[in-house]
Amino acid sequence: MCTPLAIPIATAVIGAASSGLQYAGQRRQAKQQAAYQAQAAAAERQRSLQEQTSLRMRQAQEQEATARELEQVSRKSREALSRARVSAGEAGVAGASVQALMDDYTRQEAGYRAAVLRQQELGALGTGLGLEQAGLASQQRLIGIRQPISQPSLLTAGLGAVSRGLSGYATGLDIGSRIPTKEPKTDIS
Repeated sequence: MCTPLAIPIATAVIGAASSGLQYAGQRRQAKQQAAYQAQAAAAERQRSLQEQTSLRMRQAQEQEATARELEQVSRKSREALSRARVSAGEAGVAGASVQALMDDYTRQEAGYRAAVLRQQELGALGTGLGLEQAGLASQQRLIGIRQPISQPSLLTAGLGAVSRGLSGYATGLDIGSRIPTKEPKTDIS
C-alpha cells in the first residue's frame, strides 16, 4: 500500500520529468533547425556561384564571338581595299577619287566596328546588372532561410518543472485525501 505522501511525490516527479523531456525535445528541434538552415544556406551559396559562373561564361562566349566577327570584318575590309587598289590600278585611275573610295571603305569598317563594340559594351552592362540581380536574389533567399530559431531556456524549463511539480504535488494531495485510510481501532469498553 502507498504512503500518503507517495502519490503527491510521484505526480510531482512526473511533472518535473515532463518539463525536462520537453526542454530536451525543444533543444533537439532547435539544433535540427540550425543544421537545416546551415545546409540550405550552403546549397543557396553553391547555386548562386553556379548562376554567376554561367553568366560569366555566357559573357566570355559573347566576347569571343565579337572578336571573331571583328577579325572577319578586318579581313574582308583589307580584301576589299586590295581589290579596289588593283582595280583602280588596272583601270588607270589614281588620285583623289581612289583615295576617296579607300577612305569610304575604311569609314564603313570603322562604323561597323564601333557598332559591334557598342553592342559588346551593352552586353557587358547587361551581364553586370544580371550578376547584381542574382546577388540580390540570393541575399533574399538567404534571409528567408536564416529565420530566427527559438532556443529553449533552462530558466523557463526549470520554472516549468517546479510549476508542474507543485501542481502534481497538489493533485497528489487531493487524490490522497480522497482515498479512505484505515483508522486505528480504538477499544472503548
